[in-house]
Amino acid sequence: MGCCFLLADGDASVLIDTGMVGEPFFIARLIRKLGLTPQAIKAILLTHGHLDHAGNLAWLAEWTGAKIYAHPDEQAHVDGTFPYQGINRWCGRLEAAGRFLFRYRPARIDAFLADNQELPFWGGLRVIHLPGHTRGHCGFYSVKHNLLFSGDMFASYFFNVHKPPAILNSVPEQFPASVERIRRLAPRLIVPNHFDVLDGELHRRRFGRLYCLPDWAGPTKQKKHLTHRRW
Repeated sequence: MGCCFLLADGDASVLIDTGMVGEPFFIARLIRKLGLTPQAIKAILLTHGHLDHAGNLAWLAEWTGAKIYAHPDEQAHVDGTFPYQGINRWCGRLEAAGRFLFRYRPARIDAFLADNQELPFWGGLRVIHLPGHTRGHCGFYSVKHNLLFSGDMFASYFFNVHKPPAILNSVPEQFPASVERIRRLAPRLIVPNHFDVLDGELHRRRFGRLYCLPDWAGPTKQKKHLTHRRW
């Protein structure tokens, strides 16, 4: 139901988001499969605080001892106290039910993120503030790999590439500026949180078609081995 990424880098590994129900077993299994210990996870980076991204935040912080990094506007989402308005109230109702059913526990953000902040993880990750889905929604850009983890800017499946449903978006009027931000950044690879196959070039093309960026419709000029990386 949720999605998270493990950026394996020895004793300086990082998680982007934490998923939701059923994820702890798979996260723990993957960490051990890669020969890592829980203490090898040094940071948990949140794209935003919705339940399918922050569902295991408290457990992971306790299990690994890692610091939690997120935009300050996401603490209310993590706490379950965000004041949803209008049609967005349905998001709040769904999350309230999920918190009850899955025995969710909130956690405190240890370090607040700011736009363009450079983080010393995975060869360097830059914080890209992309509001729209939530006020504090952020992506993480790797200059080294020319890759953007785009969070919930879109979902990318072969049968349905779509923007987040309206009921889930707290500040939808800010989406156009965030799309323009990504267009100007022009990453070679994009990996959203919800996708079918791990192919950053494919998701970049899909993003371009979804948001009507015609110069992004074709294949990128360089072709490198994204699938050889461990996330």
